[in-house]
Amino acid sequence: MSIRAWSRWQASGTHLLICVAIAAAAVTLMLTLWYPWPLFEAAGGNDLLIILVGVDVTLGPLLTLVVFKAGKPGMKFDLVAIALVQVAALLYGGYIVFLARPAFIVFVKDRFELVSAADLPPEELALARYPQFRHAPLTGPKLAAAVMPADPAERRKVIEAALAGRDLQQQPRLWVPYEERRAQVLAKAQPLERLRKDSDVGRAIDEYLASAGSGAGDAPSLLLRTRFAWLVVLLDPGTAQPTKMLLGKRISS
Repeated sequence: MSIRAWSRWQASGTHLLICVAIAAAAVTLMLTLWYPWPLFEAAGGNDLLIILVGVDVTLGPLLTLVVFKAGKPGMKFDLVAIALVQVAALLYGGYIVFLARPAFIVFVKDRFELVSAADLPPEELALARYPQFRHAPLTGPKLAAAVMPADPAERRKVIEAALAGRDLQQQPRLWVPYEERRAQVLAKAQPLERLRKDSDVGRAIDEYLASAGSGAGDAPSLLLRTRFAWLVVLLDPGTAQPTKMLLGKRISS
């Protein structure tokens, strides 16, 4: 059927199918590269997804439904203009999602902190002592450990930065490779069973233990804080590498 014979509903429906395919590709990219589950929800991926997909799936098809009329002079120009507006909106939304992606999971004192790429200005990354921390990764978060300096003057600088809103997890110059702090991580880890008392993650742990079977409650674990939720990170007892994450209660804004 020629496009000249289409109704506005056919044109809008076809546009909608194209947008759904594009949205599916965008979601796949987010989940596989930038927001591994359950960090997707814990880092606010659901909210970002609603904005991104909402714009992509509704903006273009609705505009097509309004303006489309087979044989109308200037119809091609109108459709091209709609496509350009939609592409611009999609690129902007994708850029926001890209900036908000989880970049590092940092061990700080007795728990993990999730740091997004947007939390790390280039000038802060440039101060990192280790080259692997000088750029926000593109394929999922990397592990790091933050260490408070021993020098009193340096400690004072760290405290001043924290008071200004930049805590240890947002100061890459204080990070060391995670493997170097493995013993400290495991020393602070608690048996999963013990973390059940934490109201923010207790339900998630109960659900996991119900399906994991006996012995799972002894797994060493630490809490992970994000802007939007608490998670439980189960650790390998030998390497301290994360083996599983459980999504806990959403943090009230």
